[in-house]
Amino acid sequence: MAEGYKQGFTSDLATQTRPRHRFLPSAALPADLPRGRVPIADMANAFGVTHRTLHFYEEKGLISASRIGLMRVYEPGDVMRMAVINACREAGMAVAVIQDLMTDLIEADSQEAAEALFRDALVTRKRELSAEMSTLHRQMQQVSDLLDCEATEDQPLNDNQSGSALTDQELRCLALMAAGLSTQRIARTLDLRDDTARSLEAGIIQKFHANNRFQAIAKAVMLGVVQV
Repeated sequence: MAEGYKQGFTSDLATQTRPRHRFLPSAALPADLPRGRVPIADMANAFGVTHRTLHFYEEKGLISASRIGLMRVYEPGDVMRMAVINACREAGMAVAVIQDLMTDLIEADSQEAAEALFRDALVTRKRELSAEMSTLHRQMQQVSDLLDCEATEDQPLNDNQSGSALTDQELRCLALMAAGLSTQRIARTLDLRDDTARSLEAGIIQKFHANNRFQAIAKAVMLGVVQV
């Protein structure tokens, strides 16, 4: 995606130096990004993050911003870096891990080398997730002991009922919750407002007579409503 991209710009903050990457691994760019320099508002909206998040990535040396007058903007190279960073964050990688990866990518001398570094990072993350999933399965029995499974009129789901008490939209939302998506990502996937997605999650949690989304997911898995 970013083969051969070079840059020679400096950040508006004198203490920061824009990272230099000749090659970056392939990562999907949002379709609605404007060409050329991207204002911070467009950058945040396109990647589904806040202005604060972008500032945080700048502080960590992952991206840099320049200015056109009072407007904070990002060069094409930073947009491409942000695509890689966003992919890593959606995979659940820690910021420190992403920093190490981006540092290693500076030394990549070919597109193939950049892709290999990214693939190795993803393989490592997959192993971590597998270990976490094993732990989650071991903890499910313990979680089930904490769940109050009594059925009431206001709490229609019990251990003898299926997911039929959930609407189609609630079932889709529950599947995305079980996949680990944040409320904001669920809202974007289902084409909902953030507050609507939060209300949808709250309704699901209530129907499972759970205290939070983790308990609702755990009970849904035990009832066979969703699979992880």
